[in-house]
Parts: sequence; structure tokens; C-alpha cells
Amino acid sequence: MARACEITGKSTQIGGRYSNRVRATQFNPTGKVRRKANLQRRRIYVPELGKTVIVDVSVKGLKTIKKNGAYATLKKAQVI
Repeated sequence: MARACEITGKSTQIGGRYSNRVRATQFNPTGKVRRKANLQRRRIYVPELGKTVIVDVSVKGLKTIKKNGAYATLKKAQVI
């Protein structure tokens, strides 16, 4: 299973490292880096179902759950 948020779909991104040498040479010798999403494994209680659901969710996904409610967000993401 890929490391991705079950709410927002965020996953890893590939980008370049930055060095100060790039200003002098217009060449970045530092290579690529894989930036991982800020994923957390959380137990979220859903009162409408009366049970707890375990999800791998990013911090932005947690903010979405807090704003819209657990049941609505998880149902829209088809987790439950």
C-alpha cells in the first residue's frame, strides 16, 4: 500500500535540493529528494456509527475532519 492520505490523497513528491552554489554555477549538483507527506495514523471515533475507525491521514486531512465532521469527511472519501 502506498503512503498516501486517505482523505486528501496526498502522497510523496519528488523535488530538487537547493544549494547556494546554484547562484554561482547555474548547476545544482545536490540531486533529487523524496518529500513525504505528513501522515499520522489516528483512531477517529464516529458517533453516527458508534465505532472507532483507524485511518492514515495527513495533518491537513485532520483539519478537514475537524472542520466538516468525521462522518461526512470519511463518507466523502469512501473510507467508511
